[in-house]
Amino acid sequence: MMETKSDIMTDNTMLEVRDIKRDYELPAGFMKPKKTVHAVKGVSFKLERGKTLAIVGESGCGKSTLARMITFIDEPTAGELLIDGKKVDTRPGHLSHEMRQKVQIIFQNPYGSLNPRQKIGDVLGEPLAINTKMSAAERRERAAEMLIKVGLGPEHYNRYPHMFSGGQRQRIAIARALMLNPKLLVLDEPVSALDLSVQAQVLNLLADLQDEFDLTYVFISHDLSVVRYIADEVMVMYFGEAVEYGTRDEVFSDPKHDYTRTLFKATPRADVESIRERVARKKAASAA
Repeated sequence: MMETKSDIMTDNTMLEVRDIKRDYELPAGFMKPKKTVHAVKGVSFKLERGKTLAIVGESGCGKSTLARMITFIDEPTAGELLIDGKKVDTRPGHLSHEMRQKVQIIFQNPYGSLNPRQKIGDVLGEPLAINTKMSAAERRERAAEMLIKVGLGPEHYNRYPHMFSGGQRQRIAIARALMLNPKLLVLDEPVSALDLSVQAQVLNLLADLQDEFDLTYVFISHDLSVVRYIADEVMVMYFGEAVEYGTRDEVFSDPKHDYTRTLFKATPRADVESIRERVARKKAASAA
C-alpha cells in the first residue's frame, strides 16, 4: 500500500479512506472458475474540510469505482471509510439517514440523472420531500433560492430538463446535490461533456459554492488542465492503485512516479506558446 499523509491527524479531516478495496466477480464459461477483477487495490488518503482532492488517471484505472464507494453506491470489499470522523457502516440497510445527507454525487451526464417528465422545481424538491418534514411551500422556496445560487432563476422552476442547455442542466444537478446541505460532494467528470467556455463557468461556480457552503470536493477527472485549476491535492491512480499523492504544486512540478510523468507528457499544454510550437512542428513535418 502506498504511503500517504494518513499519519497526520487533524480535527479538520472531512474524509478518510483506509486501505479500501473493491473486487468484482466475473462469470466464466462452462466448467471454468469465475474471474476476480481487483478494481481498487487498497487505497488510503485523507481530505481536509473545505479542500478539493482531484483523482486522475486513464479510463479503467478505478477512479470512478472509488467515487462510487465514497458515495455508498458500491460497498467496499475491504477497508474503512470515515466521514467527518465517523466510521461509515456501508452494509445494505445499515447506512444512517444522516450519513446519506452528508455525501452527494454529481455525474458527468446531468440529463441522464434528471427525470425528463419532472419539472425542475419537482426535481429539486424531491430530496427534501423524502428526507425532511418541510412543507410544500418551504420546499418551493428553497428550490427557488438554490436556482439563484447556481446562476439560474425562479422562472426556470416550472420548466423541463429538455428545455435547458448542457451547462444549465449541470447547474441543476449541482443545485439538487446541494438541497440537503451536504458536507462532501463527489464530482465524477462534471465538466468533461461541456464546451470549454461553459467548463470555465461551471468550475467558477463550483469554486464559489465551495467557499460559500464550506464544501469538500472529491473531483474525478482525466483533464489535467481542469485539475490544475481546481485541485488542492492530487491523487494519481493506475490499475486500481494510488501511485502518487500530494499537493497540486508538488505533483505538477515534480512528479515522482513514472506513470504520472507519462500521463503529463501525453497531455497537450493549452498555453499559447505551446500551441504555436505544435503548429510549427506540424508545418515542418509537412514540408519535409
